[in-house]
Amino acid sequence: MNQLILVVEDDAIMQKMALKILRSRGFSCELAVTGREAVAKAAAMRPGVILMDLSLPEMNGWEATRALKADPALAGIPVVAVTAHAMVGDRESAIAAGCAECVTKPYELEELITVVERYIGPAQRQAKIA
Repeated sequence: MNQLILVVEDDAIMQKMALKILRSRGFSCELAVTGREAVAKAAAMRPGVILMDLSLPEMNGWEATRALKADPALAGIPVVAVTAHAMVGDRESAIAAGCAECVTKPYELEELITVVERYIGPAQRQAKIA
């Protein structure tokens, strides 16, 4: 099982927080800052899960998710919407675009870990060689 996480986030503070939380738990992460970059990196890296901000420059998260789901080679990668949009209908719109579920920002550390582990399992820590 591929445990690489693609974090798609354009906000520098949220990028730093997500990467720090996930890497501190032993997960391998890559970052994309636009929807276009997310689609390109997903195609190149085939991550185990994608954490997709919905408000992105160039191509938003809804469009990027639809593009991923339209590609048979990428359609099986779970996409979790991560959004500050907590308005009525936003969760449904994310699911309709192809997201497996939706996490609302700001999120708790344990909530993010639980969601990631649901799709790729606990981090496989590398054994330290003495």
